[in-house]
Amino acid sequence: LGMVSSVLLLVDAQEGPMPQTRFVLSKSLKMGLCPIVVVNKIDRPFATPDKALDLTFDLFTELGATDKQLDFAFCYASGLSGFAIKNIDDPRDQGMRPLFEMIVDKVPPPPGNQKAPFLCQVSTIFYDDYVGRQACGRIINGSVKKGDTLMHIDKTGTNRRITVSRIEGHIGLEKQELEIAGAGDIVILSGTPDATIGDTLCDPNEIVQLPPIQLDEPTVSIDISVNTSPFVGRSGKHVTMNKLKDRLERERRANISLKIDFSSNDQDIITIAGRGELHLSVLIEAMRREGFEMSLSKPRVIIKREENQELEPFEIATIEVPEAYSGGVIEELSRRRGEMQSLDTSPEGITRMEFRIPTRGLMGYRSDFLTQTRGLGILTSVFEKYAPLAGPIAGRKQGVMVSSCQGKSTPYAAFQLQDRGWLFVGPQDEVYEGMIVGEHSRDNDIVVNITKEKQLTNVRASGSDENVILTPHRRFTLEQAIDFIQNDELIEVTPGFIRMRKRMLQEVDRKRQK
Repeated sequence: LGMVSSVLLLVDAQEGPMPQTRFVLSKSLKMGLCPIVVVNKIDRPFATPDKALDLTFDLFTELGATDKQLDFAFCYASGLSGFAIKNIDDPRDQGMRPLFEMIVDKVPPPPGNQKAPFLCQVSTIFYDDYVGRQACGRIINGSVKKGDTLMHIDKTGTNRRITVSRIEGHIGLEKQELEIAGAGDIVILSGTPDATIGDTLCDPNEIVQLPPIQLDEPTVSIDISVNTSPFVGRSGKHVTMNKLKDRLERERRANISLKIDFSSNDQDIITIAGRGELHLSVLIEAMRREGFEMSLSKPRVIIKREENQELEPFEIATIEVPEAYSGGVIEELSRRRGEMQSLDTSPEGITRMEFRIPTRGLMGYRSDFLTQTRGLGILTSVFEKYAPLAGPIAGRKQGVMVSSCQGKSTPYAAFQLQDRGWLFVGPQDEVYEGMIVGEHSRDNDIVVNITKEKQLTNVRASGSDENVILTPHRRFTLEQAIDFIQNDELIEVTPGFIRMRKRMLQEVDRKRQK
């Protein structure tokens, strides 16, 4: 946001402003930006664009917008159909031109003086295997060319001279090398080995330190280890600890919002910390697609100590559900230490609720929420602040079905087991001992043989070969699996599969541990 002159605030014409809308809007308003509001998806059957616009204005007011910011420009659009209009009754045949014209008319040119001494603040970091760490930011004043000497000032105020070895900019989506760049340009500078977000780059003869940018602290951590399942190496190319460490070291250089700890007491575990489960799952999903195999633990919230008091992260969760399901959701979130902040039911029968809840309370709830609301609910959340511990929170209520042996699941065995819970594997899926193959309908874990074949006899009887009808099994995404597992379980992540398993694969070892 420090590199832009304005923002487009995209609001759904049916759902109105969401929690993430509040978060990003508050950031941009605090930086003095004047957003252009785009009410999107106006061609949806139940769209109420005028109501969405009114709710957006209320949100601006609630977030303390100035009079200038409250007088925001707006237009209506449909990204799917590819049109934008200034008034709801305008013809829809001009494409996106009305939006582009609005940007040109309303967004001021970048401030800055080309002839003043060079000044730039690092807004993000890139990493290149050939030139190392690169600093990206918008030039506030002056100009820079290849070979110039600049002064790098970190957040502690330490000064060091650097030489610009390469300048790059963006032409559209393409990165292009530049000979010279001036005030207002967003550039990527090479030759900045120690730069980080918030540092200042300036003229050595005119040293000015800009206020440092404060990054949000990580709130959730997760342990990564090598894949130790019997199926290791079947679909991935990178399966060793050295490969995992190399990849995470590269990530640490470029992504400073992630904290990666290699100094764990257990040499086989790497701990990464980020701003929520989604933040961590983005990295893990990227590694999975690159051919890595790994095991993941259940996420843990990061507890802080201040003035002899333990603090934990809290979030604001916004929920939209059909009115018939609201009672169950309220009961469950209250059990998870959530405090209701607001409740409103629309004429269409949709209940919108806002809860303040510990991050611990939301862990593992999203999958239960979808089941509870028959897939009709919407749950979104944003970090609020650290606050005193809310007390104990009960974990997952249901136990799991654990495979007793390795092989392929059979329709016969699945048919016998489906009345005892919800299966996670389909017919002919490969399983191994200790792998979680379903959710038990009761609160205890059970060991099952899902590879069992039907015993055949040489006696033919009418009706003995009945047709096996299986209910559809449940497939987990990475985020759903992270939500689901408990402390004694792991997620096996490979390019081809996401499986859940017990830490100890053999039943005798699990009993011994108990």
